[in-house]
Amino acid sequence: MTPYQHSVSLNSEKCRGCTHCLKHCPTEAIRIRNGHAVIDAARCVDCGQCIRYCPYQAKKAAYDKLSDLPKEKWKIALPAPSLFGQFDNLDDVDYVLRGLLRCGFDDVYEVARAAELVSDYTRRYMKEKNPPHPVISSACPVVERLIMLRYPFLVDNLLPILPPIEVAAIEAKREALAKHPELSPEDICVAFISPCPAKVSYVKNKTSDKKSDVDFVLSISDMYFELLGVMKKTDEPETVSKTGRIGLGWASSGGEATAIFNEKYLAADGIENVVHVLEEVDNGAFPELEFIELNACSGGCVGGVMNVVNPFIAKARLRTLRRYLPVSQNWGKGNEADVPDRMLVNYDFEYKSVSSFGDNREESMRMMSQMEDIFRMLPGIDCGSCGSPTCRAFAADIVRGNANLGDCPMLWHKAEDGNKEET
Repeated sequence: MTPYQHSVSLNSEKCRGCTHCLKHCPTEAIRIRNGHAVIDAARCVDCGQCIRYCPYQAKKAAYDKLSDLPKEKWKIALPAPSLFGQFDNLDDVDYVLRGLLRCGFDDVYEVARAAELVSDYTRRYMKEKNPPHPVISSACPVVERLIMLRYPFLVDNLLPILPPIEVAAIEAKREALAKHPELSPEDICVAFISPCPAKVSYVKNKTSDKKSDVDFVLSISDMYFELLGVMKKTDEPETVSKTGRIGLGWASSGGEATAIFNEKYLAADGIENVVHVLEEVDNGAFPELEFIELNACSGGCVGGVMNVVNPFIAKARLRTLRRYLPVSQNWGKGNEADVPDRMLVNYDFEYKSVSSFGDNREESMRMMSQMEDIFRMLPGIDCGSCGSPTCRAFAADIVRGNANLGDCPMLWHKAEDGNKEET
């Protein structure tokens, strides 16, 4: 099996072994060993929380640079909806789209436009297919991977429709080939401008036979400063935007859920809240819900760590921009009676447990019993001083041979106090 390629990485030279990342990692993928953080690749979901909370900038996201794009190819930019929320006093998204063309792109296809198509297809899919309820959006790669790692009974609830980033890439290439018959598919290069590292990982981990139509992933933070140098308000830009309120609404939490016109929905953002919702849904709560939208970043995609401005500021700016747009410019554009195959996920949602013990049931039960015995010996205060995020995780690390009981400083103090009493 090909190992999962992550976009979040650690610079051990900058890491000082503090426990900020350890305490904020939602999947307990980080340990402190030999004075430095260590990321367990099998558990990491590339949510970027460690990047957000590291005070020493020891965590970073890997992504492509504008200079990496091949100059000889027809270059199409796919701006995420949250990009438009980064600019102060922006009253027309066409200024940004024109700026992207001035940055060297030959064409632009808004991901917000694809989001409107996905909203339409989601509404049709839920009406015609009667899928398991609640349907859980698969648009956020963090949520998709989190479910496949930790919630086997919710895998079938994931929406099997491609996320807007992929739909935008497919449609952008299709339009380019129709408008420019002299081009071949190999002549076209598509670059997504991303708010988060998880979408970089999404593109990296598409296998060769199910390759993403996205060729490069740039960061919003990089493109923001590129655009500042070319965006001019001296004249009105040509109208090229083909999105509406629904598409831009996807940048903020709740935008996707409200766009399918179904009142039986729940929208939650922030990775801690996402985990709490999934725990409750996994336990059978909320049986009345039909759709759940979950965003790992606080506020939605506007909260991604590859953005520039505060997510609440970006959300307010997008709200102002949406006021002057039509509801949608893409709703109902597909003439297909059903969701077209090219819009369906071309891989299986599959549960891949990373928390099980042993290779068989007997060994797993023995190791779990051993872990519980060790856990009862520990103080239970989850201080993180041992290098594991919680006492239970520490007990599991000991059983797996990745830690020693002597790593717990509280047990040292307890032993020292006992020796003092004896003397």
